[in-house]
Amino acid sequence: MIPPQSSLVKYNNPILVSSSKDKALLKGAPPAPGSKPTVFTGSNTHSGSPTEDILNSILPPKEWTEDGQLWVQYVSSTPATRLDVVNLQEQLDLRLQQRQARETGICPVREELYAQCFDELIRQITINCSERGLLLLRVRDEARMTIAAYQTLYESSIAFGMRKALMAEQKKMEAEQQIRSFEGEVRDLTSQIEELTTRCEAVARREEEKKAQDEKKHQEEVELLRKNNDQLKASLESMLAAPK
Repeated sequence: MIPPQSSLVKYNNPILVSSSKDKALLKGAPPAPGSKPTVFTGSNTHSGSPTEDILNSILPPKEWTEDGQLWVQYVSSTPATRLDVVNLQEQLDLRLQQRQARETGICPVREELYAQCFDELIRQITINCSERGLLLLRVRDEARMTIAAYQTLYESSIAFGMRKALMAEQKKMEAEQQIRSFEGEVRDLTSQIEELTTRCEAVARREEEKKAQDEKKHQEEVELLRKNNDQLKASLESMLAAPK
């Protein structure tokens, strides 16, 4: 028989279904640990008491096939003792430690083990009082729906956050590219300003030199004209002073 999957929920021994009619009705799932198979021949048919029917509706039987044979395993209807409750707590703590479940935050392993523990508590309470068991079933289903809703909201928030982060990263890249482009333009404009400043300074120097040359030339012309004027004046005075 295939090694069963361990669970904190207590199940009866597996039953081998031998009739073809029952094979057509049942499907496969693994049995509980440490259990021995029981051949289903018709005389040991699973009883259909109201409590067991409620248990089977809350915790459906496990069904699986192996070597062409169909097996089924029903949840146990044996009342729990104080020792069973203590053992359940010890098994829960042990499996949390063995599977290295995180103590805080989101942890699928811890969620799975606590769900199994809650199912086992529902089983124990349902055997003693089916009404309380059904009420706890409603609490369990409501909690699962709430968790599923929060999980959907969390996944949606994560996706929204990732989209926003990608958009922000894209905008950051575009801004950095714009900054690099502007910095290039600033460098070009600065280079043009420096070039124009150099040209202006050169033009100013040339103009100063030309102005100085023009002033010097003008001064020389004035001096020459003054000298010529003095000579002409002296010559004229000399001519006027000559005896007749």
